[in-house]
Amino acid sequence: MTFTALVFLALAMSTDAFAAAIAKGAALRSPTFPQALRIGLLFGCIETITPVLGWALGSLAADAIRQWDHWIAFVLLLGLGGRMIWLSFGSDEEEEEEGGKQNLLVLVLTAVATSIDAAAVGVGLAFVDVSIVHAALAIGVATTTMVTIGVLLGRRLGAVVGRNAERIGGVVLVLVGTTILIEHLSA
Repeated sequence: MTFTALVFLALAMSTDAFAAAIAKGAALRSPTFPQALRIGLLFGCIETITPVLGWALGSLAADAIRQWDHWIAFVLLLGLGGRMIWLSFGSDEEEEEEGGKQNLLVLVLTAVATSIDAAAVGVGLAFVDVSIVHAALAIGVATTTMVTIGVLLGRRLGAVVGRNAERIGGVVLVLVGTTILIEHLSA
């Protein structure tokens, strides 16, 4: 996987967390940078761990299905990207939080929910030539950055940008999967 593909993958993995951060930021009256950064770090840490867990599971089966690895990565990324695009056209479920205060449990559950796709991507990455450490760190840094920005922008931008971010992220995942498939078929 090229550096550019890795950067796009990291950004794509952070878009659903970015969308969630916009919603969280919109719930806060006036989020401060330290608040936004703490939320960003929480999401980023969880998003760093989940692809490694997925990769570990995928690595166990890598030798058995190496001849199909590029197709597996393509199908997983196509499915995840398609799912993100599909969900971006759905209606938002409003979350009510008392007094606009961020509940740690709600934040952790949201972070885990938005990182499940990163675990599935980690499974796909077990079948391609990529350092999982670099990929996980790139995804974690991108998520930390995007969530911090999302919280700060949430009050002003609302759900419109969040939905567009999810659509773009879905398209990027489909493109990364297609690139992996083309690279392996042309090799």
